[in-house]
Amino acid sequence: MSERGFILVKIGEITLKGNNRRYFENRLMDNLKEAVRGLHHVKVAKEFGRMYMNYDLSEEAEVLEKAQRVFGLVALCPGVEVDPDFDRISAAAVAQVKALKAETGMTRFKVEARRSDKRFPMTSPEICRDLGGVLLSSIEGLQVDVHAPQFLVNVEIRDRAYIYSREIRCHGGMPYGTAGKAALLLSGGIDSPVAGWMMARRGVTLSAVHFHSYPFTSERAQEKVYDLARQLAVFTGSIEVTSINLLEIQQAIMENCPEEEMTILSRRFMMALAEQVAKENGSQALVTGENIGQVASQTIEGLTVTNARVSLPVFRPLIAYDKNDIVEVAKRIGTYETSILPFEDCCTVFLPSKVVTKPRLAQIEASEANLDVEGLIQRALEGKEVLRFER
Repeated sequence: MSERGFILVKIGEITLKGNNRRYFENRLMDNLKEAVRGLHHVKVAKEFGRMYMNYDLSEEAEVLEKAQRVFGLVALCPGVEVDPDFDRISAAAVAQVKALKAETGMTRFKVEARRSDKRFPMTSPEICRDLGGVLLSSIEGLQVDVHAPQFLVNVEIRDRAYIYSREIRCHGGMPYGTAGKAALLLSGGIDSPVAGWMMARRGVTLSAVHFHSYPFTSERAQEKVYDLARQLAVFTGSIEVTSINLLEIQQAIMENCPEEEMTILSRRFMMALAEQVAKENGSQALVTGENIGQVASQTIEGLTVTNARVSLPVFRPLIAYDKNDIVEVAKRIGTYETSILPFEDCCTVFLPSKVVTKPRLAQIEASEANLDVEGLIQRALEGKEVLRFER
């Protein structure tokens, strides 16, 4: 049988689950299979309490790239699968360690063996001893270090032999689709895509609601948000985006309410509209990218007043994050360069010269009484557009 690529899939929190662990493992396997769909001869399997991927070596780079995006994985350990013969195992191990040493400069190693198939003629300690000797005699500069090795050479003997010595870190979290559904208020900025990604990483299925003020905001600004949705779909598989024009609402606020209340009143309308969309598509919560103190309206008082407009829980995963921390995540997940493109959004169209930073709910509700709130919400929802973006 020809040599094939092999990945030991390391999972994290799922191992702490009790009677429902199988549910999380099965969902993770489904997500992995979906992520590599379209590649040839890739198999995802679970044996002896461990999860594996098996593939053609020619597709290794693509398999690793796609699998790394799957939430719930802590690490991928790529290696090779060969016939259970010590000479073949040795040759594969030597090739791996040579490549690893050339790439990283690491020299201190330890061999670990696990013999599940007792028909193999060597015991686990014998495999460790003899393979260590082969590596030392074949590769100059190596040292055995059983106490603090820089890398491990792992050998698993089952019906086939599996050899791996690399570990590629993944995003961790929980399998996507195992923790309910939430609607993300998705703008074109840096924060909201990161907030959505963080909730998806905890297993929450995402939909998104985007607000614009066309024609005061451009079609290119709206396309920027759709690009961000596509980038999130790389991790989630797909995402539905509901786009709502906020222009009539903003004009009504500007004409009938104090200027300094524009931001907080607009935000309350956004929350109300997002909640309506969320309830229609089965979402159980709202998600925003708000962060304490980042802008004038994001005070405890301001967030309390916007929360009061909805009954669904509002999750703010970035609430205590430093902006630099948010930027680092955005760069890591690939949304940063899109987020900083210089296209306007609806929040900047009617930006007041002064913003109320400590709004009182009674005063804000009194200002809303000057508006046809239900009519404005209904007309905005009637004009909504829904698009779905796939990985």
